[in-house]
Order: sequence, then C-alpha cells, then structure tokens
Amino acid sequence: QVQLVESGGDLVQPGGSLRLSCAASRSIFSLSTMGWYRQAPGKQRELVAAITSGAAITSGDSTNYADFVKGRFTISRDNTKNTVYLQMNSLKPEDTAVYYCNALYHPFRITYWGQGTQVTVSS
Repeated sequence: QVQLVESGGDLVQPGGSLRLSCAASRSIFSLSTMGWYRQAPGKQRELVAAITSGAAITSGDSTNYADFVKGRFTISRDNTKNTVYLQMNSLKPEDTAVYYCNALYHPFRITYWGQGTQVTVSS
C-alpha cells in the first residue's frame, strides 16, 4: 500500500518560515515526480511546486514553481529518506491553506495523495 504522510504545518506570523515534509513509500518514491499542492477554503486545489525524480539526493532534479511562490518557496527531495520537502519563506496570509503531498508514479502513470497539513499565516 502506497502512503504519503505530510508534516510541518503550523500557525506562523506573516513573514515567517515553515518547512513541510512528506515521507513517501519506498516502493514508488524513486520513480515518482513529487509535488506540493494547496487548497484554501472556497478555492480549487492548485500546484505549488514539483520536483522530478533524479539520481542524486540534492542534484539531478528539475523543479517547477507556481508564480505566486517563486523566490519564496523551495522544493527538494532526499532520495535516501524517501522524503520531499517544501521550504516556505516570507509567508503571506494568502498562503493559508491545506498543503497536500503528491506523487506521480511514472511506470503506471498513477497519482497518489497525502492527507494534507494545515498552514495558517496570521498575526
């Protein structure tokens, strides 16, 4: 059974930082493009950032970011720990949402989702 478990969500003041983690099943992680999505109340789920699979822990990967987080968020993955991270800096109130981990498993083109972690940016 494939499992994605997010952690790191919290209440933070505007301008603050958080790091989200997503621990994925070993069986699919190395062959999956990993991503972070978010969904705020009354809005559709949207892509935040994604990172392709690679041969190295911190190199050999390509990243993609939504325009509204470029320069503030950084996605990375540790292939030895089967974990993807989202470093979030300069957080804004509009970043408040449930953040979901996503895995696109390329051999069968199957998508998996985590249960989400709440990020709240407020003073």
